[in-house]
Amino acid sequence: MFLTITTTGTPERPATDLGFLLHKHPDNAQAFSTSYGKAHVLYPEADAERCTAALLLEVDAVALVRRGKGKGRGGAPDAALAQYVNDRPYAASSLLAVALSAVFSSAMRGVCTARPERAGQPLPLRVEVPALPARGGPDLVRNLFAPLGWTVTAEPVALDAEFPEWGDSRYVGLVLESETLTLAEALRHLYVLLPVLDDAKHYWVASDEVDKLLRAGEGWLPGHPEQKLITSRYLSRRWSLTREAMERLELVRLAESDDSEVEEIDNAVEPETGTEEKPTPLAVLRREAIVDALRTSGAARVLDLGCGQGQLVQALLKDTRFTEIVGTDVSMRALTIAGRRLKLDRMGERQAARVQLFQSSLAYTDNRLKGYDAAVLSEVIEHLDLPRLPALEYAVFGAARPRTVVVTTPNVEYNVRWETLPAGHVRHGDHRFEWTRAEFGEWAGKVAQRHGYDVEFVPVGPEDPEVGPPTQMAVFRMTTVKEEKAA
Repeated sequence: MFLTITTTGTPERPATDLGFLLHKHPDNAQAFSTSYGKAHVLYPEADAERCTAALLLEVDAVALVRRGKGKGRGGAPDAALAQYVNDRPYAASSLLAVALSAVFSSAMRGVCTARPERAGQPLPLRVEVPALPARGGPDLVRNLFAPLGWTVTAEPVALDAEFPEWGDSRYVGLVLESETLTLAEALRHLYVLLPVLDDAKHYWVASDEVDKLLRAGEGWLPGHPEQKLITSRYLSRRWSLTREAMERLELVRLAESDDSEVEEIDNAVEPETGTEEKPTPLAVLRREAIVDALRTSGAARVLDLGCGQGQLVQALLKDTRFTEIVGTDVSMRALTIAGRRLKLDRMGERQAARVQLFQSSLAYTDNRLKGYDAAVLSEVIEHLDLPRLPALEYAVFGAARPRTVVVTTPNVEYNVRWETLPAGHVRHGDHRFEWTRAEFGEWAGKVAQRHGYDVEFVPVGPEDPEVGPPTQMAVFRMTTVKEEKAA
């Protein structure tokens, strides 16, 4: 599928400024991987008077079938053989919208450090989409784009030019022209309205799609005459999500008409106040402490070793600074449960590209674990027999060697504070041991010394003045000298 963006210029304001606004140099042809193929950005023409940027999306039809799993995702929903015979590689759809967002993300936000003054200025723009599915015909195309300041040309594509009696297809050749819009506004219009006209999405629409819609529709969607149709189709006609989006859009409209903030309008219900707060579960405190340690380390690519049912992976996915999250476990049953918890089969394309689950044992080295910024061993070491700890130590600190390693384990001294735990018992029947603070400190110190790390100890949970915190956490950071030697 194909899309071009053209602008014209003058010697004072050359058209090639389009390259700065899109963050893509006109002299280079660039390629970007997506979950369903490869996106190419190139410039068929680029001089001071006229500049055209083209986005060509090559769709991998096999990947489309494999990820769609025969459930209509990625295929034409009205065809019996949709997963094998469809228009997805050729017609503009949500696949192209996602590629636009991924390749031109900075331009869509209106960010341009090289030409900041140009980012907020209207440009003479011409957008062409040769094959656009239009469920509703050319009239709907005009009804959607014209109120936004576009001059719209939507020419129906004949089913077969040699047989005009067959009539027109549901596709149009679209040309949009405007001199009053910024590039960011144009890209946001396309991001929302391309899948709306196609009336289908290649991924499962979850609740986060409401936020995406409101972000991309900021400034134009609340007052659009086709707001309800846009909202319903963009959210795949999911009634609950559509209602939520319409309510939030109405709040925005009221706030704008009253020249106030949304928070001032949406104040009918006072926040709940209670005299007694429920204590935060220790598992939640532990995850929060781990995530804070990872943020402090600056890690982007993170391993959750012994991920269990995926609670930490789920928490990490909520923070976009973690660009790649890998969960491993020796138990396939745990990985299956983690996959269900994360809803991998219904996850959006961007989220799915960030997460991976696979089986691995920490008793053996695994080359797939090398090259990551950080690794987490959360409540893992106490499940191993003590004679097997050296194997885990080498697999993580000696072979994988992430720059940061976070290890949490129970503090056995705190067990006396658990009223329901009999004296002398460990917290879980599967624990092979539980360490005192001194024992954990001695082990962590030796590991750090052997493998070139510094180690810091952090209490997790309410700290008792006599027996310490319920969970103890060690944060290992690779020393500079060892990093240089390794490089």
